[in-house]
Amino acid sequence: MSQNAAFTPPPDARAYRLRTARGEFAVVDSPVAGGAEAKGVVLMLPGFTGSKEDFTLLHEPLGARGYRTVAVDGRGQYESDGPELDEAAYAQAELARDVLAQVAALETRVHLVGHSLGGQIARAAVLLDHSPFVSLTLMSSGPARISESQQQRVKLLRDALDTMTMAEVWEVIQAMGPPEEVGGPAVGPADPERLRNRWLGTSPAQLRATGRQLCAEPDRVAELAAVPLPYHVLSGAYDDTWSVSLLDDMARRLDARRTVVPGAEHSPNTDQPLPTARALADFWDDVPTQSPQRPTGS
Repeated sequence: MSQNAAFTPPPDARAYRLRTARGEFAVVDSPVAGGAEAKGVVLMLPGFTGSKEDFTLLHEPLGARGYRTVAVDGRGQYESDGPELDEAAYAQAELARDVLAQVAALETRVHLVGHSLGGQIARAAVLLDHSPFVSLTLMSSGPARISESQQQRVKLLRDALDTMTMAEVWEVIQAMGPPEEVGGPAVGPADPERLRNRWLGTSPAQLRATGRQLCAEPDRVAELAAVPLPYHVLSGAYDDTWSVSLLDDMARRLDARRTVVPGAEHSPNTDQPLPTARALADFWDDVPTQSPQRPTGS
């Protein structure tokens, strides 16, 4: 895990609120370098306690390879609105429908990338309707629930949120160590004040609901394998949220391209952004514009 991402987007990127049929979502939308026509559009979903800023270091190298990138805060994450108390609003199916609405608002099919929790939400969106997607990349996102050690951390966070304010929980996190070491797979920028602002901008109901999802997610790989899309499973060389061997096995079950990024852990997007961007773009370059249909169960 890492804290080396920055909040400052590339110079040509636009930060705005994407209007959809399911509400507005904060995005950073970065064009192709030099104003050229994009080879494709990429929608990137962050992980638990994360935000769109976790993809900041990928925008420029992917733009240089010809891809427009759109990173989004999900419902209740950082700069996207969401209810503070209603956990039902953050059911996985609701978050998946948000993703479908985001793609509809972009008015083009997209390569979908989900990091950690974002990968499981991305999977749920594809299982609802795969037609808006050109491909799916699961980045450090496993087949089912998170590891026992991470479940314990998430439970500690959920218990704290039941009795403390977000500001109080933040102070406890600071006393216990770097924020990514408490409560699961969070990554983020090095600026402590901006990290704090991101934390305070996130809905506690979103954290409680998605934390439960991470601890109880069923294995849906067989369902996903029956969907006719090209898949990519990308991770670091070490991961304590889902083991690398578990991700290897998931890739085999999906008949997916498999990338292991040397020198990276749970967040290759921030640990090793350049080789991560290269692996992503290499995969997309090999995906036909019209993705071939695969037989059910392949």
